[in-house]
Amino acid sequence: MHPTPSLTTTPIAMAASVMLMALAAAPASHAQSTAAPAEGDATRTLSTVTVNASADASAQGLSPAYPGGQVARGARAGILGTRDAMETPFSSIAYTHEFIQDRHARSVGDVLQNDPTVRVARGFGNFQESYFIRGFILGSDDTAYNGLYSLLPRQYIATELFERVEVLRGASAFLNGATPGGGGIGGAINLLPKRAPNEPLNRVTFGVASGGQTQVAADIARRFGPDGNTGIRVNAAARNGGTAVDSEDVKLGVVAVGLDWRSRDVRLSGDIGWQDHQLKNTRTNVTLGSAVTTVPAAPDGQTNFAQPWSYSNERDTFGTLRGEWDLSPTTTAWAAAGARRGEEANSLANLTVSNASTGAATTYRFDNTRKDSVNTGELGLRGKLSTGSVGHEWVAVASHFSADKKNAYAMDWGNTQATNLYTPVATGLPGFSAGTLYGGDLANPLRTGSTRLTSVALGDTMSFMDQRLLLTVGVRHQSMDIANYAYGTAVQTDRYDQSRTSPLLAAVYKVDKGLSVYANYVEGLTQGQTAPSTAANRGEMLSPYVSKQKEVGVKFDAGRMGGSVALFSTTKPRAYLDAANIFSTRGKDRHQGVELALQGEAAKGLRVLGGLTWLDAKQVSTGSATTDGQRVIGVPKLQANLGAEWDVPGVPGLALDGRLVHTGASYANATNTLRVPGWNRLDVGARYLTEVQGRLVTLRARIDNLTNRNHWASVGGYPGSGYLVVGAPRTLSLSVSVDF
Repeated sequence: MHPTPSLTTTPIAMAASVMLMALAAAPASHAQSTAAPAEGDATRTLSTVTVNASADASAQGLSPAYPGGQVARGARAGILGTRDAMETPFSSIAYTHEFIQDRHARSVGDVLQNDPTVRVARGFGNFQESYFIRGFILGSDDTAYNGLYSLLPRQYIATELFERVEVLRGASAFLNGATPGGGGIGGAINLLPKRAPNEPLNRVTFGVASGGQTQVAADIARRFGPDGNTGIRVNAAARNGGTAVDSEDVKLGVVAVGLDWRSRDVRLSGDIGWQDHQLKNTRTNVTLGSAVTTVPAAPDGQTNFAQPWSYSNERDTFGTLRGEWDLSPTTTAWAAAGARRGEEANSLANLTVSNASTGAATTYRFDNTRKDSVNTGELGLRGKLSTGSVGHEWVAVASHFSADKKNAYAMDWGNTQATNLYTPVATGLPGFSAGTLYGGDLANPLRTGSTRLTSVALGDTMSFMDQRLLLTVGVRHQSMDIANYAYGTAVQTDRYDQSRTSPLLAAVYKVDKGLSVYANYVEGLTQGQTAPSTAANRGEMLSPYVSKQKEVGVKFDAGRMGGSVALFSTTKPRAYLDAANIFSTRGKDRHQGVELALQGEAAKGLRVLGGLTWLDAKQVSTGSATTDGQRVIGVPKLQANLGAEWDVPGVPGLALDGRLVHTGASYANATNTLRVPGWNRLDVGARYLTEVQGRLVTLRARIDNLTNRNHWASVGGYPGSGYLVVGAPRTLSLSVSVDF
């Protein structure tokens, strides 16, 4: 189990020392300094180096913000690098750091609440964030950090760890490679680490929120050396206290250090971070018992049916290195590497409802421990050339990913305690009964799984008609070596080593400066699911899933307003338990739909961000009349967001914002007999910038779920599962940031 660390002895204290030394050593003028001529050589000067801090060590740096500052003009398109949205044959968006701060986002999920194509769910059996993108699930452990998978904490990623959230909508096996956790069919998420800006940064933030939650954070950055070619940025934060849910408690400690250096031809960057996230008495998922025929009404958002002894702790240490070297004016080589070491421990009491009308339910004790060891890296080469009138931007990449997990559990499923969804009954910590099912030693978990992913990819973007027509072709050959091991003995029980070549064909035509049309055919590749313990072939791993996506779209940029419309269709093989209780692949899930996105400044002082997604996600060719043609679990037909921010006339520095979120009805089972109502949520906020004794002060206030709507926020966060998650109640948060 994890002892509770003292924040005075954790890396937060060490980071504070680092920040103090940085402040002492780096006066503000350093960011603009230049080197003096060498003694005896008055005519010798250093070449000017333009500083454009880049998370991925690329020459172009971050994509600039779009008017309004809420999103960027472009985002990373996997191995193709950062591309302007108008020149990218995919649907993508990148949320800026300023927007993340102004919306009081605490995690990746909080940021993606603003995205009309994404809905935030919770992973299987724990408190992991999961994301429905185009109706397909992506777990937070399949999130990329600066282009590399699974380096950030597996369950919850604090916003202090990243500068931007980039969302690539749609399958991306060629662009990003297969995800290690089996997600990524509907889209990919990449988080960019923070880099030191050109100007010195000294910012301290204090905050409070409903339930007594307190926050303190520091963000310190400096640039050094000739023309500020070396940068350091340190972030440290701590949160502690209750939440808007009764008796729930959250504690977080996080530290991140980002470094970068560049010369004329070489760019290097590195990151190291630590996060400790502790939950106590946190509400679990809600499962509907086999006899339940209707979905119970959502309980009051403040009601906490968690058991007082339940907890979940997660601690991770991680780091990355990345470098680029311009071999010639037209050719660049790069390399990247990363590693993570993580530990988890929890004691859960998931709630199963037996009577939808009364809310009668049961819980049982389920303890887990886990350790993760992740190592990953890639090598790449990209360049430009011309063949006649045709331009080429080519890329070649080789990558490797390895992960080993150690697990142990104790499941006392036969020893249940009675409770109620609406009027919870607290019980003392139950001792494990004689019927407890053990998987290994909780104090010493052994290896239960390993993942080895290797791939090579080749791509070429050809430009025609004076670069108005861009055609991208590519292939990635992916090998997947997956093995399972028996709990408690670490004896290998199952393994497959399979490979697949995934193609990409995409085109974008720039009608004019402000209008582009695009189309793509791209495949997704994920490891097959493992047969559950209830199957006759339990533990057997299915072959990798290949999804196929077709998409066409239009993008426009009117100067200060932009947006896109995308039509897509994606199919994925479907796993199920047949009449003989054999877990196998049969039929497919077909997701087709339309996405509309809009962003920018609608008028002076009025910024908008939003859109909608219409999804027809159905099970087809299942071989069963009860499921064929039925909707996929947890996927609504319609979801929409509308956000607006308004600068109040006559009050310089004051801005008000509002966000309306709509999520349509969905189903909690494959036969569509358990219908979960849709919901609407209104969030509002205010921001005021002022100057106090020469220091910039930013005051922020926010109320999420203003009307205190009781609702089921999500249905399932794991393929084939229909558990429910209660939405958060009305939540007030206040913060003040001081720049000095």
